[in-house]
Amino acid sequence: MHHVVLERWSRGASPLHRRDPRAKLFALAVFLVTLATARRNLVILAPLLFLLLAAGLLRARIPLGSALVRAGVVFTFTVPFAIISYLTGDPARASSMLLKSYLSALAVLLLVSTTPVPALLRGFEAVGAPRFLLMVAQFLYRYLFVISEEAQHMRKAALARGATARATLARHAKFQAAAGAVGALFARSYGRAEDIHRAMLARGFSGRFPAATPLRFARADAFFAALAAVAPVLARLAAERVA
Repeated sequence: MHHVVLERWSRGASPLHRRDPRAKLFALAVFLVTLATARRNLVILAPLLFLLLAAGLLRARIPLGSALVRAGVVFTFTVPFAIISYLTGDPARASSMLLKSYLSALAVLLLVSTTPVPALLRGFEAVGAPRFLLMVAQFLYRYLFVISEEAQHMRKAALARGATARATLARHAKFQAAAGAVGALFARSYGRAEDIHRAMLARGFSGRFPAATPLRFARADAFFAALAAVAPVLARLAAERVA
């Protein structure tokens, strides 16, 4: 897992990393609701909320520049809709869509980068999320690393046999080569997944991942949840008062 940036970030040791995932989920929910329901003075509110998120990233010792760039992946989905809104004569909605989507993505990134996925899923389970969906998410998360590892092994094997990108392009068979590589990758990953599943059953897997450490909601978690929930609400009230 060392090659996954978010996984490495989530294993930090800052005070924000030590907070209970339920407290962070509550703070995220309040932040997203506050942002989503904002209508007036979003131009003033957005910088205030951005400063709150930036402060959280710095407090968690997460590289600010890298986090800001990674949150921009949401523009892949929102920019086309923003362009449509702009062309139909609604530039205010276009800018609102871009601001809200980016700040929401940055808030989710802050949560994921300060909470290991197993702990985050346990937090979702504790607040009543459907166990079936959480199980699917856990398996998806774990098997992504299987696919990544198999892809790296295939790449090393191809390089060891003298394969290069230039040689592939020279054969005029880019699509066939890509399709063959993807097919082989998923075939190898499926075999690895079957082996992993049999190993889990042999170790007594009963349909639920055991928790390594139980969740404990301490006073510091309650204080953090209250502070993190009040901060965006106060920022919105301040922005609306300016109007």
